[in-house]
Amino acid sequence: MNIKKSWIMWMLKAGGSVTALLLLAVAAIYWWWFKAPHELLAEITYGQRNEQNLLLDVYRPPEQNGAGVLLLVSGSWKSNTDPVQTFLLAPLLRSGYTVFTVRHLSQPDCLIGDIADDMQRAVRFVRHHADTYGIDRNRIGVTGGSSGGHLALLLATQGGPGLADAEDPVDRESSAVQCVACFYPVTDLLNLGESTENPGDGGPPINYKKGFGPQAETMEEWKVLGRQLSPIYHITSQLPPIFIIHGDADTLVPVDQSERFAEQAKSVGREVRLEIRPNKKHGWPSMIFDLPRFADWFDTHLGVPASQPSPAVSKDKGLVPATTP
Repeated sequence: MNIKKSWIMWMLKAGGSVTALLLLAVAAIYWWWFKAPHELLAEITYGQRNEQNLLLDVYRPPEQNGAGVLLLVSGSWKSNTDPVQTFLLAPLLRSGYTVFTVRHLSQPDCLIGDIADDMQRAVRFVRHHADTYGIDRNRIGVTGGSSGGHLALLLATQGGPGLADAEDPVDRESSAVQCVACFYPVTDLLNLGESTENPGDGGPPINYKKGFGPQAETMEEWKVLGRQLSPIYHITSQLPPIFIIHGDADTLVPVDQSERFAEQAKSVGREVRLEIRPNKKHGWPSMIFDLPRFADWFDTHLGVPASQPSPAVSKDKGLVPATTP
């Protein structure tokens, strides 16, 4: 009996040690993954809309690789002022990317067309202040999901030169981006397919009609606006490399949206990598494991050496938030 009790006690102690080691391992993984080191420049004004400041945050890793990635904080074309959880940025930060989390005013108070224009402004702002933030103005990527993916693809398809005679020097900059990685984007507002938002007559998404404003009230005007705000109709041979991940069980933004976009890009000889996740809907928990793959995509297409990142920018640079003139 004593031998049996001793064996049980040893097992309990051993089990406790294993549990403790597992907890330590989980804690270490959490710290490594979720707590990527960085310095934060918060609430930088990149423009104004409706007499309100448009804000972005800058997350700068200890060793910058010289490239920047804009994360468009947008869902249902709505944004908020809460800081982005660092674990969403960790793969990019650990790869040396300076990350700009861009917020916008939310629909229906702000029209979706104006939101798209403000994302163009954000890219111009980042490019204008590239030296301040320690990045190469010609190595800018963009990422987002859902409406954030839609806005990212609008930048990919419609980004371009600014106005040479603009009074604000920021508006003279190009809004073109060099690479995109996004989740389940809307690409064709005029053909919503099996989406639960499809009104059945080619009109605007059912629950977002107000967000598109007066031009969504008549079919004639909507066809013009819907086409203008649909990335699929603006694909050219200048399209930057794009990586899309989309679930085939998505009923809000059906995977057909991404499939047709990829096919159209292929028809003009451009690269769109589309990965379809079986049985996944509009967002799924394991999406976080795709984020390192986005970082790899940016490594490949933003010209970042895989093993030898560029030297870090001096600590004296980029610590003073830039503001609009």
